[in-house]
Amino acid sequence: MELTNLTIKPAHEGLKNKEFTSVDLTKAYLEKIRKSDLNSFISVTENLALAQAIRADARIALSEVEGHDFPELCGIPCSIKDAILVEGEKCTAGSKILENYIAPYDATVIKKLKEQGAVILGKTNTDEFTMGSSTENSAFGVTKNPHDKTRVAGGSSGGSAACVAANEACFSLGSDTGGSIRQPASFCGVVGLCPTYGAVSRYGLIAHASSLDQIGPFTKNVEDARIVFDAISGRDSLDATSVEPEIRNSKFEIRNLRIGVPKEYFSKGVDPEVEKIIRNVIKKAKDAGAEIVEISLPSSEYALACYFVIDPSEISANLARFDGIKYGLSEPAENLLDVYLKSRGRGFGSEAKRRIMLGTYCLSSGYYDAYYKKAQEVRELIRQEFAEAFKKVDLLFCPVSPFPAFKIGEKADDPMAMYLADIYTIPMKLAGLPGLSLPAGKTNEGLPVGLQIIGNHFEENKILDIAQELEKVL
Repeated sequence: MELTNLTIKPAHEGLKNKEFTSVDLTKAYLEKIRKSDLNSFISVTENLALAQAIRADARIALSEVEGHDFPELCGIPCSIKDAILVEGEKCTAGSKILENYIAPYDATVIKKLKEQGAVILGKTNTDEFTMGSSTENSAFGVTKNPHDKTRVAGGSSGGSAACVAANEACFSLGSDTGGSIRQPASFCGVVGLCPTYGAVSRYGLIAHASSLDQIGPFTKNVEDARIVFDAISGRDSLDATSVEPEIRNSKFEIRNLRIGVPKEYFSKGVDPEVEKIIRNVIKKAKDAGAEIVEISLPSSEYALACYFVIDPSEISANLARFDGIKYGLSEPAENLLDVYLKSRGRGFGSEAKRRIMLGTYCLSSGYYDAYYKKAQEVRELIRQEFAEAFKKVDLLFCPVSPFPAFKIGEKADDPMAMYLADIYTIPMKLAGLPGLSLPAGKTNEGLPVGLQIIGNHFEENKILDIAQELEKVL
């Protein structure tokens, strides 16, 4: 048995039946990581992982003595995007400015995983401050795609997607601001769930754009995505934007649903192979009894431009705290202004600087109304269009990205070409909706393509039910 191939449920059963221990499982993953050349991890927390595995084994043994089951994630090795704080471990956010920063506390999602007894293998690679679509903006090197090492793993959570695809972790946590869970999940052929804004606490996630950021899981299958989501979701008193979702026990079946297909998501820019694969899944849904309805979301055309006003504006505010005084890198200088200039000049990469400057401009006196306020008005239009769409349909099916994983370096010098990688993931983020990337097939070159399933607010259960049903026929 190859332990690293196991998904959560079989691993849980194996631990329960004493086929192996959590220490065995953890050592198998650590060995896999040691041999890897993907650069999916920024740091490997071997001592922490082995200590947690020993505690998990003790907890499992005690549960047998006391005659009750232990949590499904107990003893299960996972990885964490290096923008989520794990107490006592480095958290770089993929940036030189935080290269030696040690997290002073656990993010809420980490507390929840630790309560379950999960084992943390390490911190995964990310575009700097989660800004990017390829993990090429990381200060610690690019992550390679397990399906073709000449190609990117996607971003910004490229390390999380790649390590799950390569069986270097049983599951991983990432974050999604414009598409940073779903797009790398699509590129690497794994399941990636971006929950509704507010469904999972953001406390302990290094802020990128606070009205958009959301933590979610990368997993090997849909069942695992549900397990991890259930473990990390819920209201948190430390995050005022988090809510307790209603518990919905009803089971959803594809034969009872109306599936919306937005015509704007199949425009002339989509790769023909990607379109063919997604159309094939839509046909399978129709064959299973779903009613397929073509819908229109005309304001989606403006989503990318809208996002790249709101996102940099919030970045400009959030990254002001990295000034060389309290956090991370601090360059010596003769006066305070030079400390700011030198620390930020040396610590931030080109994409972070680009977005800070763009955001500062958008928020400047005389430009706020013309840019930021106008973008928020467009955001509201997009939100209303989705709300109207969900009065007619139950879910939306569309591609995650207009193209599969591209070559490393192919788009690195062209920010606009890079931004287009998120053209299908950004609109629903502006509306705060949940979305999932489900592996739907591969191109002739063997590159994975993800189907994006979008639901209404807090309808993760519906998305997961339908994704699990589709998974069986893909």
